[in-house]
Amino acid sequence: MGKGFAHQHGLWTAEQQDAAERLSVRIAESGLDVIRMSWPDQHGLLRGKTYTADAFDSALRDGAEITMAPFFFDTANAIVFNPFSVGGGFGMPELSGSPNVVMLPDPTTFRVLPWAPETGWVLCDLYLRDGNPFPFAPRHLLRTALEQVRRAGYDFLAGIEMEWYITRILDDCLTSGDLGSPGSPGLPPRVAPLARGYSYLQESHLDEIDAVLRPLRKNLSALGLPLRTMEDEWAPSQVETTFDVLDGMAAADAATLFRSAVKQSCRRSGYLATFMCTPGVAGFYASGWHLHSSLTDRGTGRNAMVPGEGEPLSEVGRHYVGGTLEHAIAASAFTTPTVNGYRRRRPYSLAPDRITWGYDNRAAMVRVISAPGDETSHVENRVGEPAANPYLYLTAQALSGLDGVTNKIDPGPISDDPYATDVPQLPTSLADALDALDADQFFRRAYGDRFIDYIVTMKRSETTRYAAHLADRADAEDYAATVTDWEHREYFELF
Repeated sequence: MGKGFAHQHGLWTAEQQDAAERLSVRIAESGLDVIRMSWPDQHGLLRGKTYTADAFDSALRDGAEITMAPFFFDTANAIVFNPFSVGGGFGMPELSGSPNVVMLPDPTTFRVLPWAPETGWVLCDLYLRDGNPFPFAPRHLLRTALEQVRRAGYDFLAGIEMEWYITRILDDCLTSGDLGSPGSPGLPPRVAPLARGYSYLQESHLDEIDAVLRPLRKNLSALGLPLRTMEDEWAPSQVETTFDVLDGMAAADAATLFRSAVKQSCRRSGYLATFMCTPGVAGFYASGWHLHSSLTDRGTGRNAMVPGEGEPLSEVGRHYVGGTLEHAIAASAFTTPTVNGYRRRRPYSLAPDRITWGYDNRAAMVRVISAPGDETSHVENRVGEPAANPYLYLTAQALSGLDGVTNKIDPGPISDDPYATDVPQLPTSLADALDALDADQFFRRAYGDRFIDYIVTMKRSETTRYAAHLADRADAEDYAATVTDWEHREYFELF
């Protein structure tokens, strides 16, 4: 690739170039044996290859070619697009035949993995061979959205608050004879909780799993992730984890690395962590991902959402909420992208079922956390599930909020009783959410028709397989009233 793919196509910032120089020296001196080059796929999962330290030295600047094949697969690795048709099923001649793409490391994301001996890790961006961004790579979409926010005079900040489960593996089920096949996941491990539940924030329950959480905390801190809290959640072995505020891209990267770090660290110790919304385990309750966000004024460096006396948010903040509410239905495919995630949308469940905002009210979709003069004033979008793709979730939030600010969208009256407010309901199934996204012109303009067509087709493969599974059941309605075997196989181990 001549003098280096990154330099040739002008793909690195000055910060990345400086980080690359330091990284080359660091790796040479560190004794690292291998470097994992990873990139987030359409589902928010990390994929990539492991390179020897010597091989990584050239891949750092030249990039490394890798198959684009994972972008053909849905969550069960069913092939959704025909790679050997003209245009690869995407209508793009350059994608015919499942060609390679170039993964280029972002040197600012480099870490040494504390649980994997002599192993480094770096997040990569995907490019076509001509240096153009690979059109279905979600990290590029978020980068574009954040640039739009910057051009409007703001910086987008986000805080992560995510619920998840940690379980003990009783049987890995690898000898069950049910390993599945493409499009039909095998039997996931059989598990048990580590502690009893339904005593929210009980210290003794948290202490029961402290021996498991302690190494996780150390690993997350060693990765440089700004961990704030780990706490006992509502259900057995359900944990909530929060992080300090980060800029938009760093927040998405942190959420991605966090989920991967937790799953890998736990599995090495005989545990299975899952970010599936509602696992098919008796007594388990739905988990959520509450996304905290705010805008900083680039001119003053101050929080643009801080309210004056007698108001919940500044004018900018109110319009930001207005945009979030305006686009919430179509954004559901990004905030809640699994069939299982819609089990969370029930009234009086501490999860939103309709499009509301409220002041410090956990029943509302958008919870306002603010006070006059308080520079930490912000909003919390409570609609998401922990299996959401971080890049697509944050992109949807940033673009929706920005549209509200740009077009001064009125959020309507604040709600004191969100579950009783007469406002539009959120979609109650992934199929309905995909129909809404498919027809939505705002997100088609924001993401581009090509990506919307891609993600809708990809996710409809999932809903079609689920519908076929239900159709085979004589008692389909009763069966689907609780978490189905299909959902547990599809998502439990994957996410």
